[in-house]
Amino acid sequence: MHSTLPPQQERWEPPPRAAPPAPPSHGGPLPGRVAALDGLRLCAALMVVAYHWIAFGSGAWGAEARTVFPTAHLPASYGWLGVQLFFLISGFVICMSGWGKGVGEFAASRAARLLPAYWFAVLLAALVVRRWPTVNSAPALRDVAVNLTMLQDPLGVEPVDGVYWTLWIEVRFYLLFALVVAAGLTYRRVLAFCGLWALAALAARATDDDLLRELLLPYDCWYFIAGIAFYLTHRFGPNALLWLITGGSLLIAQHDLLSAQARAESHMGHRVPHWPTLLLVLLFFLAMSAVALGWTRRLDWRWLSTAGALTYPLYLLHERVGWVLIKRADGRVPAHVLLPVLAAGMLVAAWLVHVGIERPLARRVRDRLRRAVTALRAA
Repeated sequence: MHSTLPPQQERWEPPPRAAPPAPPSHGGPLPGRVAALDGLRLCAALMVVAYHWIAFGSGAWGAEARTVFPTAHLPASYGWLGVQLFFLISGFVICMSGWGKGVGEFAASRAARLLPAYWFAVLLAALVVRRWPTVNSAPALRDVAVNLTMLQDPLGVEPVDGVYWTLWIEVRFYLLFALVVAAGLTYRRVLAFCGLWALAALAARATDDDLLRELLLPYDCWYFIAGIAFYLTHRFGPNALLWLITGGSLLIAQHDLLSAQARAESHMGHRVPHWPTLLLVLLFFLAMSAVALGWTRRLDWRWLSTAGALTYPLYLLHERVGWVLIKRADGRVPAHVLLPVLAAGMLVAAWLVHVGIERPLARRVRDRLRRAVTALRAA
């Protein structure tokens, strides 16, 4: 098994902390969950929900969002940034969950995490929109079938739900990170991966090559790279190189936020000030710094684990199913009543999907893929 500690570790490693226990030297993952990340996940999901229900120009409400929500529409207009927070958290979590695993086990765990709830969400959204095509047009059955593969974006197929675009970005990150997982995660290898990915992303931007842009995510990679560096800080302790990576990622990412905000504004149909966008992303990086440094260790509340479990199904279910429900209830139920009731209902639905679909099917998918990997190695 590969060692996780660089040779210089004893010169910069901070003094041992009472809790959590010091990282094991044999390359195994740190014990337990990082509860604060579950809370941040829920915040990110609720930001995206608010953006799609209150600020997005979906046509679900009978009037413009600014008219229906004269106060709430402005803060909700920044909810699209929840995606950037998701990417930061993903870099941290994927590095943490991949430590000590082979590439087959890593792939099985990722597939088991993404696919069961996604399959259910695709089928449910397709059924709802085909039954009530009042906000979005009904998807063709052949497009629904392609959506089940999660490959609709590279195949140029219309997504059943608009939120799925982020999943293709996540999958490409997993494929890139699988390269270093295959070699065995160590401090040096993960650092090298971050550096090489950053250089390759810069080259993709400089050459304006479509294939490189598709493979290397040159506009989104900075959040994943920063998240990975935050995990290395969490596992091995802070040092100047890791802060240089996270700080450099923040400086590059903020430069691209103006164009990202312009795309969000095109979906909203109104403009908003830019400075809150920069402030929120800075707060995301500061929050992840606090997690990495162990300052959030006391936030080990049991309900945070539940919150973390709800975020993925909530994210998958809320947009087009939510728009159909809003369209059918608008004019019958006051907006200030409908919105909290719908949010509570979506959280309950997310919990039911997690308990009834995600948890049992994830175990089966993971176990069967592990057996397939084992058989492949033995062949």
